[in-house]
Amino acid sequence: MIEGTVETGDDGVTRCWWGTSAPDYVEYHDIEWGFPVGNDNLLFEKLCLEGFQSGLSWLTILRKRPAFREVFDGFDYVRVAEFVDADVERLLRDARIVRHRGKIEATINNARRSLDLADEFGSLGAYFWQFEPDAPADELVATTDESKAMAKGLKKRGFSFVGPTTAYAFMQAMGIVNDHVTACDVWPEVDAARASFARPG
Repeated sequence: MIEGTVETGDDGVTRCWWGTSAPDYVEYHDIEWGFPVGNDNLLFEKLCLEGFQSGLSWLTILRKRPAFREVFDGFDYVRVAEFVDADVERLLRDARIVRHRGKIEATINNARRSLDLADEFGSLGAYFWQFEPDAPADELVATTDESKAMAKGLKKRGFSFVGPTTAYAFMQAMGIVNDHVTACDVWPEVDAARASFARPG
């Protein structure tokens, strides 16, 4: 059970403190963050966007997410794996996204590595969900043994921009852990969704 700061919004909903820190966060907090995800393209999307977030705020990435989805073909990793140098240059000219060559090239590289990962494990979900911890955390942390193992496994397979901190933020967002504060109104919804979720693989 995670203890922490919560805030009650004007709508009467009590949320994790960050969930009311900006209007854009309210919907993301209430219907996305922490709810379990098994769809491979959504998992790939989040992994890539966590990489783009490095050095920036998630709010910046969240606001640019529609454009990211457009230019990266809905984060269909099979299609992104086919991107070539001309696509990199096209993306570097698109002011709607984060124009960082290293992060763009990492996304394309990670799409290609995802093809191998899906072939090895049957799906991306099967790989990621094997790192679900046996017990929930009792405090908010930046990394865990599981996130370190996930990042190590991804790096071993040639992924980039996927350190332990990025891996744990990914796990939190995709519902592999439920890190909503227990006093948050959304915590029981996420807990119930995780209880009924069919783990990939």
